[in-house]
Amino acid sequence: MGGPSRATPHTTSRAAVLDVIRAAGTISRAGLVAATGFTGATISTVVRALIDDGLVRETGRAESTGGKPRVLLQLDHGARYAVGVHLDPMGVTYALTDLTGAVVSRVTRADAGGDDPAAMVARTARQVDALVEGAGVERDRVLGVGLVSATGGARPLPSMRHWAHFPVAEELERACGLPVVPGNDATAAALGEYWSGGVGETSVFAAVYMGTGIGAGLLVDGIPYHGASGNAGEIGHVCLDVDGPPCWCGARGCVEALAGPAAVVRAARADAGLARAAELGAAGTGGADGGPTDGPGGGGRPGGGRAERSEAAEFAAVVRAARRGEPTARALLERSARYLAAAVRTLANVMDLDLLVLTGPGLAVAGSVYLPAIRSELEGAFFARASHPVEVRLSASAATAPAIGAATMVLQSRLVPLRPRVRLPEDLSESAAPAHR
Repeated sequence: MGGPSRATPHTTSRAAVLDVIRAAGTISRAGLVAATGFTGATISTVVRALIDDGLVRETGRAESTGGKPRVLLQLDHGARYAVGVHLDPMGVTYALTDLTGAVVSRVTRADAGGDDPAAMVARTARQVDALVEGAGVERDRVLGVGLVSATGGARPLPSMRHWAHFPVAEELERACGLPVVPGNDATAAALGEYWSGGVGETSVFAAVYMGTGIGAGLLVDGIPYHGASGNAGEIGHVCLDVDGPPCWCGARGCVEALAGPAAVVRAARADAGLARAAELGAAGTGGADGGPTDGPGGGGRPGGGRAERSEAAEFAAVVRAARRGEPTARALLERSARYLAAAVRTLANVMDLDLLVLTGPGLAVAGSVYLPAIRSELEGAFFARASHPVEVRLSASAATAPAIGAATMVLQSRLVPLRPRVRLPEDLSESAAPAHR
């Protein structure tokens, strides 16, 4: 059997072929041979099995170039489905996607962070059932549930700390009777962009996410980069001012503390004229030196779910005021955008990015301010700009990207799993094992 020349490191030839068909949209068997490096016989065997399983179908013929027209292949969109769930202090978003990652149905429910975890899991399982049944999808075609949130990692958001030691994935799997794949919201958003075909052949890609906090999901050659503990891409905690306001993570001058939605709202509340114009709540939820006392917008209050939810609405109100021409609102957003742009430039320099997509509910409402600021920063100060530009664009599904990406996590893990990394014994030197090269 011929080995793949450009295929990603999937566990089987079946997974590699399926992933190439997904990425191409439509492709011939000859195209699969060229893309994977597998022999024609291997491709014929794998494709026949995929057709028999209902995952792939023949969809007409390519235009003839002199010989017999080639039969084109594509994924059978309705062959399998997946559910994505994004759990956030601002609410819970559910998305049902087909095999290509296209959204079939979605819904958002308010109030997540302040809920009892066990009660929230039971309600989530009921909503998953309702979403599948409401779309008329057969249950045995649903591969599983992807669950992403801000509760994981080394430092969960303060308003979600009561979730930190609750086995949410295991409990949800037991409640809904479907496999559950947990993950990070920013990484899920990046994977969703890739799976749906919005990324193309770029080698190093990042999705910058702004919701309750700020983060980034990283993909290298289509493979998510998680880091040692799943915390890769935490640009919200890049320090921009060593003497800046305290951040909930324990440091000072972090991007979130200076530029996150909570920081924008806090500054807007402190300006009486803007607070009236945007109809914001009362000032005084921040710390004595202007920094948050217990996380993004928590104001030191326990069970901060309601605080985050009102803060999201108030951030949107500041954005609307800026669009109406309120100069202070516009200045606050532009300052936030400049800070975020500086952090993004750091990320682009470290990872030598090809493409950057802005996503998340915060950028869904304020992308018109942040997008030009980040583009300008990268055009003028990206270290490798003489070699290549960084394309920057706003996600077409920014508001619900993590939930969509959570569903694609299931599709990838069940259909195109990646080969696990091989760890060599510590005492095995390169010279002692040339066969492993």
